[in-house]
Amino acid sequence: MGEDVGMKPVILDVDTGLDDACALLLAARHPDLDLKAVTCVGGNVGLEEVVVNTLTVLEAAGRTDVPVGRGAARPLLQPVRSAPHVHGADGLGDLDWPKSTRTADSRHAVELLREVLLEAVSLGEPITLIPLAPMTNIALLLRTYPEAAEGLREIVFMGGAAGIGNATASAEFNIWTDPEAAAIVLGAAGELGVPVTMYGLDVFYDVLITLDEARGLAGSRSAELAGKLIEKRSLLYRSDGASIGDGGAVCAVIDPTGLTTEPFPLRIELSGSWSRGRTIVDTRDWTGDLTSDPYGAAPTVVQVATAVDGRRYADLWLKTVK
Repeated sequence: MGEDVGMKPVILDVDTGLDDACALLLAARHPDLDLKAVTCVGGNVGLEEVVVNTLTVLEAAGRTDVPVGRGAARPLLQPVRSAPHVHGADGLGDLDWPKSTRTADSRHAVELLREVLLEAVSLGEPITLIPLAPMTNIALLLRTYPEAAEGLREIVFMGGAAGIGNATASAEFNIWTDPEAAAIVLGAAGELGVPVTMYGLDVFYDVLITLDEARGLAGSRSAELAGKLIEKRSLLYRSDGASIGDGGAVCAVIDPTGLTTEPFPLRIELSGSWSRGRTIVDTRDWTGDLTSDPYGAAPTVVQVATAVDGRRYADLWLKTVK
């Protein structure tokens, strides 16, 4: 699928579990997006399962043309953490969906990202990078090949929260899994002038698909898989429906006006016993006298999602995956 007038080039970085799969289906199928590549990182499940799941979802979406890169298997410093209690042992809710037999691109994810982004520079077509996982690959990219940032229009990541966490009381899972990587990405983005938007837990649960809507998805492999993903998430949450989760970040790239954001200085807590991995969103009024703060404002200012038009994004997702 080549890029037509009006199509927005994107790359997804994923640790494909149930909600990453919702995001992949949307990015692969929406006519306004040109999905240039997908890179994989260990997170919700192990790296090998992530790669297989990603290839499987893209196959269901009819997008075997999209290169898939195998990236970092573990965080920069800490041990691997996964979430089989949320995504099932295989990461796709143990749906018994036929697994893809395709193989990943021969390039490591960081090399794939570099090549695609440098090509974007030469074409004058900057890319929106959408990390939906621990940001290990992105940290390695921006520190190893900072020149690749010239090919970025923006980074829109799913992670963090201005309020409470989910992995811990303070931290959201993607950031908590590799907080050093998140800190490196934010620091590098600030230094390199890359705009960043945080689609965090404050809006994550607000794009809901009902069970009736999910069961009405049929007529194609893409639609059938989409319905099963929501049904499985509904079962896990014991509710009459489920959020598309990471899929909301892709919706925000397609339709930014459905998301309310505010610019705030942002830091990642790396050392707190109870708060490691917390995204510290500084909502103070810096026009006042805050000289008593020895740290000052965080050097990187991020557009933080504070509200979302959930029904609008739900309809966008449903229409696309059908």
